[in-house]
Amino acid sequence: MEGQDEVSAREQHFHSQVRESTICFLLFAILYIVSYFIITRYKRKSDEQEDEDAIVNRISLFLSTFTLAVSAGAVLLLPFSIISNEILLSFPQNYYIQWLNGSLIHGLWNLASLFSNLCLFVLMPFAFFFLESEGFAGLKKGIRARILETLVMLILLALLILGIVWVASALIDNDAASMESLYDLWEFYLPYLYSCISLMGCLLLLLCTPVGLSRMFTVMGQLLVKPTILEDLDEQIYIITLEEEALQRRLGGLSSSVEYNVTELEQELENVKILKKKLERRKKASAWERNLVYPAVMVLLLIETSISVLLVACNILCLLVDETAMPKGTRGPGIGNASLSAFGFVGAALEIILIFYLMVSSVVGFYSLRCFGNFIPRKGDTAMTKIIGNCVSILVLSSALPVMSRTLGITSFDLLGDFGRFNWLGNFYIVLSYNLLFAVVTTLCLVRKFTSAVREELFKALGLHKLHLSDTPRDSDAAKPSANGHQKAL
Repeated sequence: MEGQDEVSAREQHFHSQVRESTICFLLFAILYIVSYFIITRYKRKSDEQEDEDAIVNRISLFLSTFTLAVSAGAVLLLPFSIISNEILLSFPQNYYIQWLNGSLIHGLWNLASLFSNLCLFVLMPFAFFFLESEGFAGLKKGIRARILETLVMLILLALLILGIVWVASALIDNDAASMESLYDLWEFYLPYLYSCISLMGCLLLLLCTPVGLSRMFTVMGQLLVKPTILEDLDEQIYIITLEEEALQRRLGGLSSSVEYNVTELEQELENVKILKKKLERRKKASAWERNLVYPAVMVLLLIETSISVLLVACNILCLLVDETAMPKGTRGPGIGNASLSAFGFVGAALEIILIFYLMVSSVVGFYSLRCFGNFIPRKGDTAMTKIIGNCVSILVLSSALPVMSRTLGITSFDLLGDFGRFNWLGNFYIVLSYNLLFAVVTTLCLVRKFTSAVREELFKALGLHKLHLSDTPRDSDAAKPSANGHQKAL
């Protein structure tokens, strides 16, 4: 009987492993397909010839797609774990959700951590050096020569990074135990290096997320139809139509030899057509869309941002009075044993919404920064090197998102895998300073956003607008004369 029980236990363990592997493969396959369509939408259309450069671009495309899929998995992993915990609590004995267990969640976290390290330190550097390689001088040109040069560059880069991390860690922890652990590449070196990358990612999120939270109001204002208050859309469309006809007549009368003027007028005509489409869309929008959707979305964004700031403020108070509030505190009861929120399923749903909102805001804030403005991909006209840069940036942001959510107290889910092994998560002063900076910077960005109009009017009333003291972008179309010599009055 004992032998039969042991065999049945082995079979059950084998079937559970196969089931979990199949689920992980299917989830990743879906993310990979979606990522492939996203990248090919923005990738520059190259020649279809099967030459050497086309093969290199195709390999780099596959590696970038893999990295983007890992980034999406890292973003979705925390909400998936939270909702899985609530489902297991609600239906503990349901046969159809037995596959959703703690072993699967732990495996997904370990795979996400492993693939994040693999993409960040191996695949993306390989893709970049492979694109830029030409082969060593004296060797026969071809794919093999480019692969050889890429591998040599990767080895040199690995030695450089490992040497920097070794020296930095030796300076910080200069004791015998730390010096011995430095020689343990797998158990200490790589987790420590990934911990440093995660810290930089969290610092980048600290810079991008507050900017994105204030920028989200502008972005949604551009996507939605604003209410029509004291505006005559018919008159504006009539004026813009006259301006479009005037530009078309000027283009028809100019000689093709005047390339500069033709290019400038074509660009202005394109801008006028875009503005005309926006006005026509506002005119065709229903009263519900104009007067209800836009205010509701703005109020919703304001509520979500306010809740995020309040949660961070509450987390600061918890850090001051309770040591278990630290991200690297005591382990929780486990998956499916207790709810992660005091409000049950409703609180868990709110946490998921806030996590997605913070991720979207961080991406918007990242591309809104001046130093990363050139990273914005263009549909059908993005170079492969820029796609690699975008994939690396999104991977760093997505890998740091679970850490930031746990550090700010947005969720109480204990990070699994290597995400919870970061050394700096146990430093009280770093965690407290991070929470304080996030709350202060987010509040300042929101105050600056909602008081910019009042500030501009005060500058105009005092005559200070001529000194350009405000960095609020002004409408260039309102001050620039049109091609037909008339002032734009829109």
